[in-house]
Amino acid sequence: MTLPDPAAHAAGADRTFQVDLRGLVDLLSHHLYSSPRVYLRELMQNAVDALTARHALATDAPADAFGIRLYADGSVVRVEDDGVGLTEADVHTFLATIGRSSKRTDQIAEQRGDFIGQFGIGLLSCFLVADEIHVLSRSARTPDAPAVEWRGRGDGSYTVRTLPASARPEPGTTVTLTPRADAAEWTRPTQVHTLARHFGSLLRHPVSFDDGTGGPGASVNPEPAPWARTYRTPGARSRALAEYGEEVFGFTPLDTIELDLPAVGLRGIACVLPEAVPVGRRHGHRVHVKGMLLSEQAEEILPEWAFFVRCVVDAESLRPTASRESLYEDDTLAAVRDALAERLRAWIARTAASDPDLLARFLQVHHLAVKSLAVHDDEILRMLLPWLPFETTDGHTTLDEFARTHRTVLVTSSVEEFRQVAAIASAAGLGVVNGGYAYDRELVQRLPEIRPEIGVADLDPATLTAHLDPVDRETELAAAAYLALARDALALFDCDVALRTFQPASAPALLVDSREARHERTRSQLAREQQGGLWGDILGALHQEAPRAQLILNQLNPLVRTAIAIDEPELARTSAEALYGQAALLSRRPLRPAESSLINRSFLDLLAHALRKDS
Repeated sequence: MTLPDPAAHAAGADRTFQVDLRGLVDLLSHHLYSSPRVYLRELMQNAVDALTARHALATDAPADAFGIRLYADGSVVRVEDDGVGLTEADVHTFLATIGRSSKRTDQIAEQRGDFIGQFGIGLLSCFLVADEIHVLSRSARTPDAPAVEWRGRGDGSYTVRTLPASARPEPGTTVTLTPRADAAEWTRPTQVHTLARHFGSLLRHPVSFDDGTGGPGASVNPEPAPWARTYRTPGARSRALAEYGEEVFGFTPLDTIELDLPAVGLRGIACVLPEAVPVGRRHGHRVHVKGMLLSEQAEEILPEWAFFVRCVVDAESLRPTASRESLYEDDTLAAVRDALAERLRAWIARTAASDPDLLARFLQVHHLAVKSLAVHDDEILRMLLPWLPFETTDGHTTLDEFARTHRTVLVTSSVEEFRQVAAIASAAGLGVVNGGYAYDRELVQRLPEIRPEIGVADLDPATLTAHLDPVDRETELAAAAYLALARDALALFDCDVALRTFQPASAPALLVDSREARHERTRSQLAREQQGGLWGDILGALHQEAPRAQLILNQLNPLVRTAIAIDEPELARTSAEALYGQAALLSRRPLRPAESSLINRSFLDLLAHALRKDS
């Protein structure tokens, strides 16, 4: 151990950090990289960057003149490239200094966009699977340059040797790893080949793999990306893109949308999902940078509303984060996101104009996604609103079809309100749309912007009850005593009772109530219970005259006609409670504890009355 020099300390001399390499590797494995498998991606990435630099030196060389060769036989993993290579000075400067990248200061690397890696820590990922890294390199920049050997160990020590040029006859770099026993999962030949295909299937340089069995090497990327190939017909191109999407994502796309942004060198496809997904659920997208797979879960490449597609793209100008497993959020990414969103809008518009069958299938599956887009996009709203399906009193139908028979469209504010009134409103000839689902009410209210001849209004209890026919005077007088008992029985629920005639006759009663009215009655009840306290004063200050619920009995229903003729007061009260409970259940809204208790009590009372009558 070296003791600090007191004189140097007093003079304020500069010192360097002491790095615990093992601790740093542990930090990388737990917080930077998602899995040890990234070691192969980092080695391949370094090889690709070296090839890019080699091509910058040999500008007249064919595109496939230089390549990458992988080898794994279970005892070693080797990655060899024909890239620009390293000199002895490069090795001392860059391999021995953690965090420094040769691509930062090299003249060839002044254009940072030419390289995938930019952080100089990728080689450390090899320590996730091996305790020693062996690098043999020869520079292509200097004629007759010697070979240089570097050995780095997990304890932070390393050695450098200069070897004769014959040790590596051609320029390039070979990195050899001797895997640890606990890393066998990631270094078996089959796994190395799988990882190479996974990360490098779209690389522009030839990559081959040898498993050491003596057979011919297998090509990792035998064909270019499907969008970069030439096809005889547009139909053949569409089928090839769809097959690639199915291979990558595991589903047959409803359609494929070709993506091309020349400004950032981005190409790829968006695959339209064949099944609906929950609103707002965002899928991960496969993003390659210069052919190297960056991420399979890049949500940030598309806006939130585009959850009906999954994309696979290859880009030139997108910046990876330090882990190279996601994208750096900057102006370029924001511009790409906006441009891709515009491509999806254009596809929807083109489909609506030229392929009504595909549009119908698309809307049947992804109408929620289109609704979420139409809320904020006037062009999509004007184009597709009439064709979007909604739940109505005429069933699930489009607004265009619904408006043909209903010049005034009524819309509810909640699902439960629609369920309360749907059957009655339909029999009365009212056109009501369920506005309780996400986006529906807001979109329906904008229908007059597209169809000016159609009127849209919110449905309220007064509108509905105005379409219910009153009973004749004689019938109302005969039922007065029963109605008075019913109102008294239901006073606990702030519920009025009325007698009307309406269709269908099979419906004995209609409970007209709103969520806002129930909330106001609950607030008033709490204010009464908390009277005199601070909370009670606050609730009292918010007091409004709460509209009462209304139980409308259907005089056309045999059960109601039998009930209003009951002359026993207790039995009449029980029947009114039972009718209220049945109407509450038919409204499909959550029952309050008092309502559940009333339903049970009225059923038991009716059963007891029937038993007494039989005995």
